[in-house]
Amino acid sequence: MRYLVRERVFGIGEDFWVEDEDGERAFLVDGKALRLRETFELKDRAGNVLAVVRKKAVSLRDTMRVERDGEVMVTVREKRFTPMRTVYRAELATGEELEIRGDLVGKEYDIEHDGRRLARVSRKWFRVRDAYAVDVEQPDADPVMLIAIAVCVDRLMESEDDGTLE
Repeated sequence: MRYLVRERVFGIGEDFWVEDEDGERAFLVDGKALRLRETFELKDRAGNVLAVVRKKAVSLRDTMRVERDGEVMVTVREKRFTPMRTVYRAELATGEELEIRGDLVGKEYDIEHDGRRLARVSRKWFRVRDAYAVDVEQPDADPVMLIAIAVCVDRLMESEDDGTLE
């Protein structure tokens, strides 16, 4: 299933619907205003909070966390010791790690677990300007988590360019 996500709209107090490949509203990314830390909630169509994405308050490297039911589900940050290219990793609460690699700036990258691609993030599938798709490829993969990871990568890459998370 492919989901359409707009880039550079994730700011404090900004909201955006994530649409499925049929153009139906699937998830709402709700930017929370008046918070000390950058925070977004990923909600279903009924308004139920499925995940909370927030910047980690104190960290040596820019870090975003995805929480579900008050527990950290995944932590996304730049991987250490990757000269000449940017590679992110997503550490799951279980200790497992997802690799996020490819052209992060151009929005052409994969989210992998143990060499198995869970999702492909790409601009190619949609003609909407300033948008990219998250194509969840594995039936057992959690689309909420994968979309939240893409939102984290988008925000972390944007912050590298403008220095907003530092």
